[in-house]
Amino acid sequence: MYHIEMERQDHVGIITMARPERFNALDVEMAQDLRKAALQFARDDSIRCVVLAGQEKCFCSGADLKYVREKGSQKDFSYLKPETCPIESDYGKSFKEILEYIHSTISEIRRAPKPFIAAVKGIAAAGGFGLAMSCDLVFAADAASFEWAYPKTGLTGAESSTFFLPRLVGIRKAFELVFLNPRLSGREALQSGLITGVFGLDEFDGEVLKVARRLSDGPTRALGIAKRLINEASSMDSLDRHLDRELRNLVEIARGPDFSEGLDAFFARRAPEFKGE
Repeated sequence: MYHIEMERQDHVGIITMARPERFNALDVEMAQDLRKAALQFARDDSIRCVVLAGQEKCFCSGADLKYVREKGSQKDFSYLKPETCPIESDYGKSFKEILEYIHSTISEIRRAPKPFIAAVKGIAAAGGFGLAMSCDLVFAADAASFEWAYPKTGLTGAESSTFFLPRLVGIRKAFELVFLNPRLSGREALQSGLITGVFGLDEFDGEVLKVARRLSDGPTRALGIAKRLINEASSMDSLDRHLDRELRNLVEIARGPDFSEGLDAFFARRAPEFKGE
């Protein structure tokens, strides 16, 4: 698979996003393969717990902004028009192509009748933040950090982040994280209720695997039913509709001048000058 590694350790499935030179950011092909991996392990009865991780000291920085800036590729948009016709892409189309697969992955995680664990060693930002929050348990290394990050480029938020934030930390804290965009350490994320626990970096992989093995040795069917009941009690059945709204709004805002300015500023490593448009 393209920058997605899959491993089995007894009844534990491990999915690793393996593109550290791009902070494990997802372009279309990588997002497609992430969905395939999540789907495969979610529906494999021999896998009783799944760990989602990032290679090296990074979890995921979300959609690949370099890919978005280059407005995707001809082959990724080939389904829209015959190959003989040029594709007039824009930032919105590039985002849509990636986010549809990321959102589908998040839906699979929530529907899976088994535990999914996010193992966050380094930065989890934007879409990486959302992917982590969509998992049932989230463990962070003490050097990890969590950042909503969308305001840096003038975006609205997607990848389930606006769905899970108020459910996890409450409305007031959610507005703080969205509007002020602090970067939270693992310990701060734990105190805020965003994550489950923190381990030292040296023992991190072993401790996460220990939890995963404990769950995979447990009453998987009962845990899956309990997960479904908790999802229903917390209105998780509205997640897919919310993901659709997140996608529509982010695509719309990505076509505007503020995102264009934010993207230019991001790659120029300067502060953006937003107009509020």
